[in-house]
Amino acid sequence: MLTDYHIHCEFSDDSRETMDAQIRRAIELGLDEICFTDHVDYGIKKDWDEGDIVWRGGDGIGTSVDEMDPCANVNYPEYFAKIDRMRETYKGKIVIKKGLEFGIQTITLDQYRKLYARYQDQLDFVLLSMHQVDNQEFWTQDFQRGRSQKEYNEKYYQEIYDVMKEFKDYSVLAHLDLLVRYDPAGRYPFENCRDQVAEILKLAIRDGKGIELNTSSWHYGLDDIQPSRDIWRLYKDLGGKILTIGSDAHTTRFLADHMHDAVKILHEELGFEEFCTFDHMKPVFHKFEL
Repeated sequence: MLTDYHIHCEFSDDSRETMDAQIRRAIELGLDEICFTDHVDYGIKKDWDEGDIVWRGGDGIGTSVDEMDPCANVNYPEYFAKIDRMRETYKGKIVIKKGLEFGIQTITLDQYRKLYARYQDQLDFVLLSMHQVDNQEFWTQDFQRGRSQKEYNEKYYQEIYDVMKEFKDYSVLAHLDLLVRYDPAGRYPFENCRDQVAEILKLAIRDGKGIELNTSSWHYGLDDIQPSRDIWRLYKDLGGKILTIGSDAHTTRFLADHMHDAVKILHEELGFEEFCTFDHMKPVFHKFEL
């Protein structure tokens, strides 16, 4: 069974790929099941029904809306309705699940509680991600600027743990060491953050949650998988069993990217026997097949 549980489409502010195109490509690649997980990042983005949406991109002079991207969260009613239509269109060819990627911060917890309460009957799967802390984004270096590598790594992992203590309506932790992608000082030594990561993993396991292997590490040119092998070994040693695999694809080019490599690493190298899909927020276990 081949799955991709981290896919973006036109409902994410950072993707222009249509849901239809992602599904057709998934079928071409022989995937059995996919899950769309478009972005919600309260604090730095508004919901569509709030109005006054900021548009970004282009040169700002004579640029049409078609050439720009809205800085907004998922249009939830249209998103879920389109997935329902796609399920009917592609019935018997591929299983399509409904997910969201929550870019949570401690300062936005209440907004996510309300969002989940509103759409919990629709959702199969929720990624808990962290893309910013105190509304300071990682990819822009706003979060790292003015802090030492030790300071911003420790603050990052502490924020994840603090969110997890208060918020339980998620399925797996996405790209747990995401900060590696945007760390100007290079990879922070694992031994320096091992204790913090261990507490995060212990809490996830106690809460019946999992972690994902995010295969975008290959096209980002990272020197290890994401999260790192050190984190995966620690997760296994602590008794972690719930895991998903996702490409984090924002275009068809990276859909299911390096999935077979990921399976080989998780199963043959790290010794995991099963991976998960999700149905109405419940994990479904599958044996690895090579």
